[in-house]
Amino acid sequence: MTPSTTKSPLADPVEAAEASDPREPADIALLAELVARGSVAVLSGAGLSTESGIPDYRGPTGRARRAEPMTYQRFVGSVEARRRYWARSHVGWRQIGQARPNAGHRAVAAMERHGLLAGIVTQNVDGLHQAAGARRVIELHGGLDRVVCLSCRVRTPRADLDRRLREANPHWHATGHQINPDGDAVLTDEQVEGFHVVDCTSCGGLLKPDVIFFGENVPRTRVDECFSTVTRARALLVLGSSLAIKSGLRFVTKAATLGIPIAIINQGPTGGDADATLTLDAPLGATLADLATHLGAQ
Repeated sequence: MTPSTTKSPLADPVEAAEASDPREPADIALLAELVARGSVAVLSGAGLSTESGIPDYRGPTGRARRAEPMTYQRFVGSVEARRRYWARSHVGWRQIGQARPNAGHRAVAAMERHGLLAGIVTQNVDGLHQAAGARRVIELHGGLDRVVCLSCRVRTPRADLDRRLREANPHWHATGHQINPDGDAVLTDEQVEGFHVVDCTSCGGLLKPDVIFFGENVPRTRVDECFSTVTRARALLVLGSSLAIKSGLRFVTKAATLGIPIAIINQGPTGGDADATLTLDAPLGATLADLATHLGAQ
């Protein structure tokens, strides 16, 4: 795979363009020079978690997938939509809940321990950054490991809901042939039929995963915290995000406006490539592991 290295002020652009392997020393050296300065903000997307068995919507594992994610409006407005969502999510949680951090997550956590990061903003809802040991993580879109009541706003562990759903559906068994990135399995209408949804134990209100659905706004305070992480950084490192939607692209645009160097590692082009100082089309796990080793971050 040939890397795309653009507009790098850190090395001769001709020499950088001659690299033929995305993990050749010259490419890792360019990344390491940027990250070694410290105070790096990380923005991660679904591509970072594909090596943990979690699919993505737009990367190599998601290009053939027809994505029809649940919207907030459908979820709150339809009993059948909630039944369908929770049946699919109940099956999908088996895979998401058992996923483990990969080499890329571990490398990011190692760089944080080494004092190189200003913070981590993740578009992912899988909790794998934290499972790898990272501490300063802002979950832009929330986390699937929690459930929130839409009436009393009490948050409870997803493991508790999983137990309650199994108890409420002792004879219901379904296996999805495909798991989507937001944690739900693709099931037929026949498989969904007969599934029983449970409500909040505190007030009887509707339960929803503590994630941002399509059609729902990210809390302003959380967005501001993400912008703060980016604006105080010396560099922005984008990992496994196609930057195809404004949710993540806005942080790249902000960094570019402020003249903050931007490095992007992703498999495939991204919406932020034009603003990037350096881009690498390469596998995330191996590339980040090499970067951490180069930096002496163990």
